Amino acid sequence: MKVVLIVEVEGLKDQVVFEKHLKKEGITPIEGETFAYEGDTTTHMFSTRTFILEVVTKGLKKSGFESCKIIFQVGENPMEAYLFDHENDTFEQVAV
Repeated sequence: MKVVLIVEVEGLKDQVVFEKHLKKEGITPIEGETFAYEGDTTTHMFSTRTFILEVVTKGLKKSGFESCKIIFQVGENPMEAYLFDHENDTFEQVAV
């Protein structure tokens, strides 16, 4: 299934490092779009969600940032929106 990821990030210190990490994990930029990415998955939806959250978290930490919100879609299934919580050091689900 196709995965589409939209990232809204503020204060990103190094976009090259961030995108290099995503590419290494199979999530590539969508041409002509800023902070929009795509990839493919063959795993269950729960595993895909966990993978995306982990990959984005690691990429953000490597590059430095102030705040980040993400939303993604797996196949025809839109997923929840997430906001990075610095206090808990993880993404938390938020209402859209």
